[in-house]
Amino acid sequence: MRFLRRRRKRNACAGGLDGVPHGLLKRLAETGVMPRTAQIVEGGGLRQMRASLPPISSVSWSCFMTGANPAEHGIFGFTDADPETYRLRFPTFTDLAAPTFWDRLGERGLRSAVINQPATYPAREIPGALVSGFVALQLAKSVWPRDHLPPLERMGYRIDVDSRKGRDDPDGLLADLESTLDTRRKAAAYFWDREHWDYFQLVVTGTDRLHHFLWNAVVDQHDPRHDRTMAYYRAVDELIGDIWDRFHQGRSADDEGQGFLLLSDHGFGAVRRDVRLNAWLQESGYLHYEKDEPESVADISPASRAFVLDPGRVYLNVKGRFGRGSVEPADAQALRDEIASGLGELTFEGDKVIARVFTREQAYRGPKFDQAPDLVAIGADGFDLKGTTKAKDVLAETYFQGMHTWDDAFVWSRLPVPDDPEISQLAEVIEQWLSP
Repeated sequence: MRFLRRRRKRNACAGGLDGVPHGLLKRLAETGVMPRTAQIVEGGGLRQMRASLPPISSVSWSCFMTGANPAEHGIFGFTDADPETYRLRFPTFTDLAAPTFWDRLGERGLRSAVINQPATYPAREIPGALVSGFVALQLAKSVWPRDHLPPLERMGYRIDVDSRKGRDDPDGLLADLESTLDTRRKAAAYFWDREHWDYFQLVVTGTDRLHHFLWNAVVDQHDPRHDRTMAYYRAVDELIGDIWDRFHQGRSADDEGQGFLLLSDHGFGAVRRDVRLNAWLQESGYLHYEKDEPESVADISPASRAFVLDPGRVYLNVKGRFGRGSVEPADAQALRDEIASGLGELTFEGDKVIARVFTREQAYRGPKFDQAPDLVAIGADGFDLKGTTKAKDVLAETYFQGMHTWDDAFVWSRLPVPDDPEISQLAEVIEQWLSP
């Protein structure tokens, strides 16, 4: 499929591969599964990168598109608890409290074309074009400007795969992944030529879905679905190669790679056990419910001293912060230290369950600091943290095969990316490149 557009003096292009760890990308490039990606990264510039805290797509991609810390942009997770009722709500793009770098580029007269960007639903006006990605519910509310909607509908554009197939119909999931990736390719071709962009971005989220449900097939060459997962990665590689070729059309050899980025929003690894942190808080006497079968943290009792929101965000139930607060502010520091210490002592078959616990002073900075969790726990390899209230056992088996990891996302660029990078630093890299 050809991508055609006029040559510009200076522009930038980013390809996002949701949930692809640094080590996996490197291995697939070195073993010939992703030959075009191998050609891109072989000259250097591939770095391991830290994701957001916690390492989930809604937070990490919000950090990427704003260049800001969660306490600046206000997105701390897929869910928030109302401080009075404790009812869960789902933050949307309208809750983002910091401007995106596409907005800042627009103030300088530059346009962006951004396709399948997670955490941007419902789509709003940006200087250019935007197609929202996960979690987007309706295509009609995922497209800006709206006149791009009919062409996307005609090409059969899909927001996401049917993840329900992941558990009971893995072959159906693979078929969904393949067809959805094809619509990404069609959308890229469409926007590449029709939007007069200075910055172009395409995110592939199917890699994340593949890893959650079929991680074993990805990493084990003896798995019966291994070849098909590798075929999916070859198709991803072809898409990367297509965009690379069109981006470099008309450029000199000296310009190769300048302004082009590849990145992921977090890493991935195998799951040994789910870790239900609210069950641990309840077992340890920190959390109590008002009914035997709680639906959510909205059912906690005023006697509770702490609760967890996905995936590992610990909130102290402090008076003045929460409507049913029970913890005196003067006692919060000691309680926080006690919980952090207890989490650090959790083990399974002799292995530590929690790799690290961050205090909010370590993790967050910005005007929304007071809304941040008091602690953010990161699971050790194989231990996937959960904030469910519907489970009694702290440690349990799961049908997921893969879990998010924090410190092994990746970025590739020949632009001056900081050493030991974190995802929030990339917005400035792109903006500086596009500066006059």
